[in-house]
Parts: sequence; C-alpha cells; structure tokens
Amino acid sequence: MAQSTETTDWVSRFADEVIEESERRAPGKPVVVASGLSPSGPIHLGNLREVMTPHLVADEIRRRGYQVRHLISWDDYDRYRKVPQGIAGVSEETHLQHIGKPLTSVPAPQGSAYPNWAEHFKAAMVEALAELGVEFDGISQTAQYTSGVYREQVLHAMKHRGDIDAVLAQYRTKQKAGAKKSQKPVDEAELEAAEGSGAASEDDGSFGSAGYFPYKPYCGNCEKDLTTVTSYVDDTTELSYTCNECGFSETVRLNEFNRGKLVWKVDWPMRWAYEGVVFEPSGVDHSSPGSSFQVGGQIVGIFGGKQPIGPMYAFVGISGMAKMSSSRGGVPTPGDALKIMEPQILRWLYARRRPNQSFKIAFDQEIQRLYDEWDKLDGKVADGSALPADIAAHSRAVRTAGGELPRTVRPLPYRTLASVADITAGHQDQALRILSELDPENPLGALDEARPRYDKAEAWINTQVPADQRTIVRDEPDAELLKSLDEASQQSLRLLLDGLAEHWSLDGLTHLVYGVPKVQAGFSADATPKELPAEIKTAQRTFFALLYHLLVGRDTGPRLPTLLLAVGQERVRSLLGE
Repeated sequence: MAQSTETTDWVSRFADEVIEESERRAPGKPVVVASGLSPSGPIHLGNLREVMTPHLVADEIRRRGYQVRHLISWDDYDRYRKVPQGIAGVSEETHLQHIGKPLTSVPAPQGSAYPNWAEHFKAAMVEALAELGVEFDGISQTAQYTSGVYREQVLHAMKHRGDIDAVLAQYRTKQKAGAKKSQKPVDEAELEAAEGSGAASEDDGSFGSAGYFPYKPYCGNCEKDLTTVTSYVDDTTELSYTCNECGFSETVRLNEFNRGKLVWKVDWPMRWAYEGVVFEPSGVDHSSPGSSFQVGGQIVGIFGGKQPIGPMYAFVGISGMAKMSSSRGGVPTPGDALKIMEPQILRWLYARRRPNQSFKIAFDQEIQRLYDEWDKLDGKVADGSALPADIAAHSRAVRTAGGELPRTVRPLPYRTLASVADITAGHQDQALRILSELDPENPLGALDEARPRYDKAEAWINTQVPADQRTIVRDEPDAELLKSLDEASQQSLRLLLDGLAEHWSLDGLTHLVYGVPKVQAGFSADATPKELPAEIKTAQRTFFALLYHLLVGRDTGPRLPTLLLAVGQERVRSLLGE
C-alpha cells in the first residue's frame, strides 16, 4: 500500500493507529469508521465534528490505497424528547402530543417536503456533507430495528441482561455512594429513559417487578416508549409490557417483534460489535466517567466485539457562543456556514485542530480575518514556504481521496468581495465593474470567475451584517462639512483627488490613501512605518474618518480603496467637493 507523506498531523497519526488495529481485528477487510447523528432537530456545527473527525481519518486511509467504510448511523429511532424552540413550522401545541414516539413517527415541521421529523432534519445535513465532499454509508436505525436486522442482537441482550445489569450497576453504586456528577451536561441520548416511568437515572434500561431489561418496546397503541416490561421468558421469547401513558398492554414474541429498541448504553456497543467499528470519536458528554463510551467499552464484549479507538472531541463555538444544543432552534448548521464560506474553509477549520482542541466558527467580522489567513496559507503552499503540518491541513481542506473540491477560479480577498457586495446591493453589473478595476493589468472578465466566493461574501453581507451597519453612499456632497474644513484637511482632499486617475486600482488606491498623510507631513509616500513618527498613524486615522464621513456619513466603513473603487471616480470627485 502507498504510504502518506503527510506524517506530521493528527489525522495521519490516527490513520496509522486505525490501519494497524483494523489489520489486527479483521485482516484484509475494509476499515470501518463510524459517526452517529440524531436528527432530533437542526444538526449543528458541533455535531459536524462527529462526522469530520472520522471522515478526515477515513480519507487519509483511502489516500493510502485501503478500502474504508465510513458509517453514519442516523439515530432516527430514538424517542422524540422535547419540542425544540424557534423552528419554523413547529408549535409546542401541535408537537407536544408526539413526545415519546420515534423521530420517524413525528410529523415534519409544517410546510416541509419530507415525510417525517427525522427525514426533514437529516436532509439538510446530507446536502451539506455532499458539498463538503464527505463520502459515507448512511444507516437508518429505524430501518435496522423495524426490519429485524438486529433481532439476534436484541435476543442476545435480553438473554444476557444480568451481565449487562452487572456492568451498569457498578456505576449506579458509585452514584449512590455520593460520587461527584460530571459538570458537563449529560448527552440527550443518555437522558432518554429518565423521562419514562420505571426508567433508571440515565438510559440504563427498564426496571420492574420482573427485574432489569435492556430493551424498550414502543407502545402498540400510542406509539410511545413510556412502557415497562413486566415479564420475559427466555425459552419462548415471550415479552409482556404495559404502557404507562395510555394503559395499553400486550404480550409479544420478541423473536418476531420489531417495534422497539435497545436502550442507548446497550445499543451503541451492540452496533460497534455488529458493524466491526474500529474508529469512532465521541464528545465529552459521552466520555465522562460512567457515561456511554466508558460503559460501552465493557458491554461491547457481551456482544463479542471490541471498543473502537475513540478520541474525545471538544466543543465547537460560534463567535464566543456557549456549547451548542440541537434541542434549540436557531443554532448554526453546516448548511448555514456553507452559505457564507466555501467548503474548503469549513473543512480546514476541522482539519487544522486536533479533536480535543476547541475552536470557534466566525459568523461575524472575524470571517474576513479567517479568509485572509487562508489566502496567505494558500500562497505559502503554492510557493513551497508552508510548514509540513499546515501543508497537510491545507491538502485535507482542498481535496479528498476522490479528487479536488470545486474552487473559485479567481479567489479575490473575501473582505473586498464583501465590501463590493455591500456597496452594490445586489447590482451584479456594478459589482463586475468594480472588481474588474481591482487589477487593471489582469481584469476580471466575468463575475463567475469570482464565484462561488463572491456569492458567499454577498450572503454574509445580506444575512449576518445588521442593517444599520450596511454601507449607503451619499447621494449629495456634505456641503456643510466641506465648508467647515480647515486648510490642512482641504489640502489632504486635494492630494487625494490629484492622484485618483493615476492610482485607480486596488493597490494604487491603497498606496494613495495611506500616502497622503505622509506627504502632508513632509515624508515620501513610500516611507515605511519604521521611518515615520507615531503621529503619522494618528493623522492617517483622522484622514480616513474624514473620507468616510464625506462618502458614507459614518466614522468607519469598508476598506477605503475598495470603497473608492465602488463609488467610482466621477462620484468620488463630486462627494469630495471637486
């Protein structure tokens, strides 16, 4: 097999470990990595780390010539726990009655094109993953359970319920003894059974007069999981249960019954064994002492399997926001991020940080700095001056084992594109005029050359920048301000106007607007900061503020060279009093 040359980053190190472990467990078979996502609401950017971590490792393994399966297990047979707030087409009144049903049995938000709640939220994630170049095999847990795929595993768990209970009891005892609770919130899946009568303190299983059971039927009448198993006979697999919600009860044969599922702490390790998973990360919610990943490491042996290599991944923040929760509406999703940034940038954010390092995704002005950083790295990679780890992260961002991701032909600075989109307010002809003047020696021939980056920047302006921060160029000169200017201010405007025609390009205007205060102070326009007194910076700020007031009526605005190009020479001359 071909060996990767990218040996300096976390992805390569995990790939080495996973390949070695896979050969030990299942020699000659495809390497299996896994992710699990619950479509209980919007699948947000924190959830994306659950996918991107194994995706990047799987992709590195594919680059080395190995066969890999990246499983995404859609936990769509989980119970509907609560009505999320802030989701269009969803009211507490209409959806409260469905709490306790499988997610695939809950109606989709009003107006949705999808048949149920789970499919509605799954679809947006599938679309985003396609744009990100993530190759995966999706597995619906509703389909797995209701078609009887896991029947033998369910029967095995019921037969060995005493062994499972013994593992779980170790942690229940510790809690009763006064062990400190984790300060991290328990994952929602682990709370599943706690809301139903007869459930354990976490999602351990059902307790009743007949003992412990790791299986929970959905009621044959109301479809909810608020049920208690009252008896089970191993030889015949006859199971009796009562619904604590509607009072319905029945006796079924579990060897032919498909309307229920193993509780979370048993379900997860069962799947590890069934699929032969070698690598699956987990969030800190799952990784704290006594939680599902740790307990699963003991229960998986009951199913004849081994616990996967499972790094803990840290939280993803949004411009300083606290930990995201998919139970609330309004949290940014991968689709939201991809509206304002190219897939390469989003991939890079997850690739350049180790899983246990938290990071933030910017939806505010910081996105401009992020793009500057990316473009600088792009240049370093191109000229061979980038560090090995940065080259590796860049490579994982721009391509997968299947090939390069589509990219912008002319990747102009994001902040420039955003300013142009802001000033032109959707007028594409105007935008093309301005962008074609950025570099007169190599003018942009069509707006499509700047896409999709231009579209992302325009979407950022339209969706993330408050209306009162948008740029509106003056219709008429500010005669009163122009009349009040002292001689030095008037001279600075004259120097600028005299140089406009000669410097009419992005670089030229940058040189001009920074040079005017230098020339006024008796220095060369080419003088470097080291050659200038500190007062020059103050003079530049004063000059810039004057230009902003005369052009847009505010102290600040888009970068002045871009703003001047956008306004156009004739209008600039008029607004500056010529």
